[in-house]
Amino acid sequence: MACPHLEAARISPPNPSQSVYREDCTQCFDSICFNGGCAGDRAHHRLHSVLRSHPLTLNIRRTRKTVVRDEPPAKMSKLAIAAETDEDRYDTALKARCLECNLDLDVANPKLAPVISGVVKANTFSRSEEVKAWEQELTSCEHILLMQQSEPRKIEQGALGHCYACDLTENLWLCLECGNLGCGRKQMGGVDGNSHALAHSNESSHGVAVKLGSITPEGTADIYCYRCDDERVDENLGPHLAHWGIILADREKTEKSLTEMQIEQNLRWDFSMTTEDGKELKPLFGPGLTGLKNLGNSCYMASIMQCLMDMPAFRDRYYRPDDDLPIVDDPASDLETQLRKVADGLWSGRYSKPDPALVNENGIAHQKGLAPAMLKHLIGRGHAEFSTMRQQDAFEFLQHIFKIVTRSKHHDALVDPTRAFRFVLEQRLQCLSCNKVKYSTNEQDGIFIDVPLEKLPAVEGEDAQPDAYKPVTLKECLDNFTGAEKVELTCAACGSKDGFTKQSLFKTLPETLVVNARKMAVVNWVPVKVDVPVIVPDESFLLDSYLAKGQQPGEELLPDEPKTQAPSFVPDEAALSQLEAMGFPRNRCEKALHATGNSDANAAMEWLFGHMEDHDIDAPLVTEQQSGDGASTADPEKIEMLGAMGFAAPQAKKALRETGGDMERAVEWLFSHPDDQGEYDEEGTSAVSTAPQESPGTATLPARFQLQSIVCHKGTSIHAGHYVAFLRKPNPEDTTKSTWVLFNDEKVVEAYEVEEMRKFAYVYFFSRC
Repeated sequence: MACPHLEAARISPPNPSQSVYREDCTQCFDSICFNGGCAGDRAHHRLHSVLRSHPLTLNIRRTRKTVVRDEPPAKMSKLAIAAETDEDRYDTALKARCLECNLDLDVANPKLAPVISGVVKANTFSRSEEVKAWEQELTSCEHILLMQQSEPRKIEQGALGHCYACDLTENLWLCLECGNLGCGRKQMGGVDGNSHALAHSNESSHGVAVKLGSITPEGTADIYCYRCDDERVDENLGPHLAHWGIILADREKTEKSLTEMQIEQNLRWDFSMTTEDGKELKPLFGPGLTGLKNLGNSCYMASIMQCLMDMPAFRDRYYRPDDDLPIVDDPASDLETQLRKVADGLWSGRYSKPDPALVNENGIAHQKGLAPAMLKHLIGRGHAEFSTMRQQDAFEFLQHIFKIVTRSKHHDALVDPTRAFRFVLEQRLQCLSCNKVKYSTNEQDGIFIDVPLEKLPAVEGEDAQPDAYKPVTLKECLDNFTGAEKVELTCAACGSKDGFTKQSLFKTLPETLVVNARKMAVVNWVPVKVDVPVIVPDESFLLDSYLAKGQQPGEELLPDEPKTQAPSFVPDEAALSQLEAMGFPRNRCEKALHATGNSDANAAMEWLFGHMEDHDIDAPLVTEQQSGDGASTADPEKIEMLGAMGFAAPQAKKALRETGGDMERAVEWLFSHPDDQGEYDEEGTSAVSTAPQESPGTATLPARFQLQSIVCHKGTSIHAGHYVAFLRKPNPEDTTKSTWVLFNDEKVVEAYEVEEMRKFAYVYFFSRC
């Protein structure tokens, strides 16, 4: 019997730009199907068929081969993963079927055969993304293209033997502009360096250098531009080296490149999976104990997603096994669908099972883990950093997730899960002369705490350790965060220049408090992360003393400054100095302070981390007064777009005016000024309801919190190394107690030495008891 749907269908093989969802269903992590729907008991393939009127399906069934390896694995020598192919790992069976006719089709049919062949050979969606994994897309820069080399000379080999300022003979960098030879920065893996090449660049303003030991006869080498502070490519490396008497054909690579060292560093960073006596940690399986595969430097994403989906706000919002999935044209591009898919994968328990193919030499089997490639692509789409396959800052990723989830649409019965993380921070300023005060508030979803750095005395001898720092307690860090400090400001009431005291306290506290511990030090002119032990209690503790008390009887408020008083925005000098001391350019600092209320350096820093990719981040700040055309920013279409996000028209109008009409910054301004009711029209009314929204969080006492999960990091930079998560879970043997679980990408094991790991956490999640 012939299938009329096959005869009538206009089908062709997928082209290179089409996404082929051949590895997992677009709506769950079940079996494989080209139409993006699984063929198991959930029958997502039939849902796709009905919605899109696509009855023709290709079922791809794979069976894992038993592979015996006699040879050692090949050594990785470049920044690419030489992975097994599907043919190496699986036996594959293909079956074509028309779901509407309930009829099997001949895969050799002349109309079907080329399409099936194209589907099977095409890169899958996740593979297309993974092609970029472990690659660095290096480019040239203006400093290389416009470089002027000084008078040519032949550098004797003896002169190439050591640094100009020390005796180091390896990790040497040649300045391509003047021929100076200096040692590089100290690298992970025991490569020594005193940063004399960087010092030469700072003194001479020469930017471009090449690592001598990395030069190959083929013309490749490590090129670094100190003025861009990034790796680059020199298309004219041969002539530039010949200028100094170095001929490419005569060179031999003698040292690891930066790329190779990065590979080894990322492979080496692994949290201990054994106990002190050498026993492997016990693998765990079941609902809430599902691992996430590393998609190529994606451990920052896996650790944050494990922590978020463990929180009731996210788990209850997205793990809804009894609810139907949203009906959308493209499930792979729908945030709601993909978050529900990941939540279902982590909490259903269907995928958290020992995999016979992953049994190690000790006979212990781990799970395969889920590969959330669709979610990663969707979250990172359009973002300069998270769209790449490079390692990223886990806390910045958390803020990015909060941003896109907040902006997404939520059904009336389903609340925004990020609201459980939001709270209001109150700032109090008091003049030291007239004692008048000013209160302001800022809505946030996390805090930064500066960890005091105090080195311990060095220990000499064979057992000497690297720089060690004095442990500090979480309470000390919170005391510093909420403590009063003096700021240099001129009082608008009395005119005194004696300054103000400034103090930030919690006006409300959230259900889940996120804390980012900043542990940074400058070593050889380079900011590096240092391991300072922060003592965090395992038992619950009170935050009552950090709640703000508001205006007190007898306090006199500072008068509001008229808008006409200042011709343009004047940044808070104390906050501006703090931000500039952290290395941010002045333009960026002013924009951040303008967008966050012009008083709190922490809030401004949070804004900066979320806007590093803005195209106009380095453009000078233009305020409404400076532009002289505030009306032009109140675009009705933009007001309508902000209204669709839940903001009243007066609020939207003011946000657009304050941010020069920039939609991205307007949304951030609105979140930073939740109590500002905006600007009304001339009649003082608005068609949109302006009832004040309820502030997030609560000031109810007692405010008792307990550590629920942590994201830990190993490495000297938050943009390298390795992230894992430790989560507190109910003890299966005693429900009155809890146990800690380590999520190390796809490996999920019973945690060991959690108390020690808590000291070196990077992001903390505290839940209200």
